[in-house]
Amino acid sequence: MSSRPFPWSGFALALATAVGLIVLDLPVLPILLMLLVWAGSLWLVGATPPPPVEKNGNGAISRDTMGDLVEHSETPVIVTEAGRVIIANLASRRLLGAHILGQDVRMALRQPEAVGLLESGEDGTAIIRALARRRDIWRINRKNLGDGLAIIEFVNKTAEADISRAHTDFVANASHELRTPLASILGYVETLREDIENLDPKTGDKFLGTIQREGRRLQDLVSDLMSLSRIEAEKHDLPDQVIDLTKLVDRAARHAAGDRVERLDIESHGEFLVRGDEQQLEQLVRNLVDNGLKYGDDDQPVTVRLQPQGEKRVLLSVQDRGDGIAPEHLPHLTRRFYRTDPGRSRASGGTGLGLAIVKHIVERHRGKLAIDSALGEGTRVRVTLPLAA
Repeated sequence: MSSRPFPWSGFALALATAVGLIVLDLPVLPILLMLLVWAGSLWLVGATPPPPVEKNGNGAISRDTMGDLVEHSETPVIVTEAGRVIIANLASRRLLGAHILGQDVRMALRQPEAVGLLESGEDGTAIIRALARRRDIWRINRKNLGDGLAIIEFVNKTAEADISRAHTDFVANASHELRTPLASILGYVETLREDIENLDPKTGDKFLGTIQREGRRLQDLVSDLMSLSRIEAEKHDLPDQVIDLTKLVDRAARHAAGDRVERLDIESHGEFLVRGDEQQLEQLVRNLVDNGLKYGDDDQPVTVRLQPQGEKRVLLSVQDRGDGIAPEHLPHLTRRFYRTDPGRSRASGGTGLGLAIVKHIVERHRGKLAIDSALGEGTRVRVTLPLAA
């Protein structure tokens, strides 16, 4: 398209005005700057205008232009004419398949809620499930464009639903875990108060011991919940402190073992520096060693080993020699409050959050976590971390 004619008359008027101002003995420099800005604005007026949006005979945007506009949108979008798909962008073809072009939109979706919305011919929304995968949840928005055309947008609500479900499960599980020790504490306190005069010292001491144990369990549970919350809040922040992992592992492992330190077998094949959060890495080691000592055979050592993993990573492994874990439990071990043996775990003081905390610490440090186990042979937990450059 040719450019517009330059507005010479306007330019001449601006020049004449500038000369007149100079004759009136006004400052020359501001006048010249004003003339330059004026001339630039006139030049823009004469520049080539942007090409118009391509339209059809009715003044609407053409199909080709509409297809180009939505093709690379991350949101799946389809355009229908008289109920048939005439435009499907890349995201919608990946979701529903390229075969939907030219197909009746009701056949493409095959969802009662979606079909009801489409057959109504009105603007609106509908929630559909299992559109591409069994657990998918999508919201479809339909908008009439006139002349039998309609645009349908697909909004993925799966992640939002998963987060909501996980939040609900977490609250339910946490409430249950908190209620159990509280009920025990309250029950023993009520018994003590009701029969305090006739209670012999041995029974009273036993009751108080139970209250103390349940109180500590409650304290540990609250502490682990707070730790997990802090770690999740910081999971996108990469730690930048350089830490001597060899010394940290030795210190944290011995601290976790306490009076069981003779069961520890600590091996280090070199000195390793990593970028990390010292407090969180110590918690990771303590949790793994504590689990190994709890669930390993009392007569067998727990091996804590540090060794290079290639040139850029270090491998920390903690191995016990206990009963092991059945294969069906392995994928769920890092879930919050998951226990393979709830009775044994609670009796040993476990909160069910230890490995969940380990998983989140490893993720924050851009590492990898793996758990291997065989029944009758024991369990080995492997944590791979990147070395500091």
